[in-house]
Amino acid sequence: MSLTSPQFARYIGIDYSGAQTADDSLKGLRAYLTHRDSPAEEALPPLGTRKHWSRRGLAHWLEERLAEDIPTIVGIDHAFSFPRQYFEAHKLPHDWPAFLDDFQQHWPTDEPNISVEQVRRGVRGQGKQREGSSRWRRLCEQRFRAKSVFHCDVPGTVAKSTHAGIPWLRYLRRQLGERVHFWPFDGWTISPGRSTIAEIYPALWSHAYPRQDRTPDQHDAYVVASWLREADRDGRLPQALQPNSEAKAAGLEIEGWILGVG
Repeated sequence: MSLTSPQFARYIGIDYSGAQTADDSLKGLRAYLTHRDSPAEEALPPLGTRKHWSRRGLAHWLEERLAEDIPTIVGIDHAFSFPRQYFEAHKLPHDWPAFLDDFQQHWPTDEPNISVEQVRRGVRGQGKQREGSSRWRRLCEQRFRAKSVFHCDVPGTVAKSTHAGIPWLRYLRRQLGERVHFWPFDGWTISPGRSTIAEIYPALWSHAYPRQDRTPDQHDAYVVASWLREADRDGRLPQALQPNSEAKAAGLEIEGWILGVG
């Protein structure tokens, strides 16, 4: 396949974790970073702080990277939004920024000493007012046969990561403003030179990369960063950013889309 002119200069893969609180050090929370002409390497917390990232620490690190004048694409493996039925059940407008605000108000999992489990149990937050059914799935989840974002406590689900991560998308959007394009909510086409954050599913590509000595969490983050870099060079990434008309019709309005799902 012929090489194309890359749109980005830096690529970051995030394997997310919804465990514990926003300030806990989490071994399941991993980040890998690569540039156009270098292999992906793990990005670690600053020396002298902690062994593993916390969600707050990672969000601040991403904020610093995305504030730099380096066009960067970040892939994060949790859902960025919910199925259409959620908006209908709770009578919410089909507006993603408004959804972020409403969700954080009820699931404040970015605040100190609050975990997803505490909100689920009604100990903190107002999660009972914003629940969903495990039968509800976005079109992209149906297409890829992924589990529902409300399907907790089962292997292979991103439900807890999603409920822990969405408030940090809101944080990054509020801090960085127009510097970052949240795909596809800000549109399917990304302006040249603009950084981007997209939802990804590492299982789409993990089989193509030998695991070597990486843990499963490290490997997922490595795979995402590596695939984004290679796909930007050979033309697969531009194609993935412009899926078929069915995806655009269903995803742009509110549900979002998983990068790479056709």
